[in-house]
Amino acid sequence: MKKQLLIVDGYNMIGAWPELVRLKNQDRLEDARDLLLQRLSNYAKYEGIAVMVVFDAQLVPGITQRYTKYQLDVIFTEEGETADTYIEKVAGERNNLLTQVTVATSDLAEQWVVFSQGALRTSARELYQTLEKNDKNIRQHQKELKFTNFRRNSPWDNTQLEQLENILQDLSRKKKPNK
Repeated sequence: MKKQLLIVDGYNMIGAWPELVRLKNQDRLEDARDLLLQRLSNYAKYEGIAVMVVFDAQLVPGITQRYTKYQLDVIFTEEGETADTYIEKVAGERNNLLTQVTVATSDLAEQWVVFSQGALRTSARELYQTLEKNDKNIRQHQKELKFTNFRRNSPWDNTQLEQLENILQDLSRKKKPNK
């Protein structure tokens, strides 16, 4: 099975997802970036895929850097280099027999370029819907796990629980009324 790599055009998502647009409009761009990374991190961990988030350095001059946050690769492009250019280059390099690259952007020109390189594409809206569905699945999975091991917070270990069950059965047999 091919390794999955999702490359996300960060500011494209910030301009399309409702809660991120709200933060951006309140001049809280840093909070919008952080929320985007948190949501993508949950998705990446739950689905077991690698995620790279690319931001244009044009909106944050002088911040050219690459780092890992929430187990995601975060890239701020060099000044003068757009996220689109960087994503197209990386998608072409990384999409091979062992890795399937998917690019998340609503930029149609970029979608065509990466698609011509063999990468898959998803729009900002489609990725948002996928993450919403993923969050719902995580919540459902959490509920199922909570009730699967309902006694996990018990101070008793399995041996002690067995012994208590045996004592209860012995007491139940002794207390049966004679008819």
